[in-house]
Amino acid sequence: MKALITGGAGFIGSHLSEYLLQQGHEVFVIDDLSTGNIENILHLKSNPNFHYTIDTVMNVPMTAELVDRSDIIFHLAASVGVRLIVESPVRTIETNIKGTEIILELANKKKKKVLIASTSEVYGKASKVPFSEEDDLVLGPTHKGRWSYACSKAIDEFLALAYWREKKLPAIVTRLFNTVGPRQTGRYGMVLPTFVKQALVGDPITVFGDGSQSRCFAHVSDVVDALFKLSQKKEAVGRVLNIGSNEEITILELAKTVKRMAGSRSRIQFVPYEEAYEEGFEDMPRRVPDLCRVQELIGYHPTKGLEAIIKSIINYQQRLCESFKEARSITPGP
Repeated sequence: MKALITGGAGFIGSHLSEYLLQQGHEVFVIDDLSTGNIENILHLKSNPNFHYTIDTVMNVPMTAELVDRSDIIFHLAASVGVRLIVESPVRTIETNIKGTEIILELANKKKKKVLIASTSEVYGKASKVPFSEEDDLVLGPTHKGRWSYACSKAIDEFLALAYWREKKLPAIVTRLFNTVGPRQTGRYGMVLPTFVKQALVGDPITVFGDGSQSRCFAHVSDVVDALFKLSQKKEAVGRVLNIGSNEEITILELAKTVKRMAGSRSRIQFVPYEEAYEEGFEDMPRRVPDLCRVQELIGYHPTKGLEAIIKSIINYQQRLCESFKEARSITPGP
């Protein structure tokens, strides 16, 4: 199989590239490195089945060529992270909607299968837990930029499903719930790598709000395995599927767990949402997926519990720190 991964130098995209190559497939990656990192895929460059292009999917001729060369498209390119969404709402909306429109239009010309990576954010302020794919989406008002990301991803879903119904383009929509693991950066507001880095260097572990909000964290290896298996399942076409974990933890308890596992002396510091993001920022109190649909289709069950996930991120960041120290020790002075 020849697979195109948009956003393939990102956190999830690089792991998916690795997974597909290990399965013996040929992988084409396009990424503009706006939130991805070339370091994530450097170790793959020597593989003759790996090809990467540093460009945006908005470059239609380039993207069309890559789509034509592929059998399937995993569309992961998007604006990510709450901080980026709040600070750059125009970029968020344009990247998510225009990029998806281009991919679907190009894929439809040759009827190439497309898997769209959506997000649990589309559930918005829904209070029914766990979140089911059949539930209503409850978004906040348009003057609060925090909801622009959820809205743009919901439009992506509508568009993908419309292409399936009207034009018979084989499209699959996956809603990812807090995917975490090695290579994820806290730069754009991702909570777990941020907590781990703060704990390892002895900085305060910053908990936004009162820490009572809860999340479920799934390891990236489980997520990319599910993405691939769904892409091969004809019954997944034209459907929306949650992917994640249902092991729920409050953010305050997460901070305490990271501190304990890192052997850190960092103090836990509470930061008001208004200070962290913007005035009137709204957060989801709980975010728990109903996994019945994906379990039924591919037998999905997360293989890594939360403590194993945290340990993998601690180990990764410790290795990064050691590598940085070694590089500084051998760099000649001025």
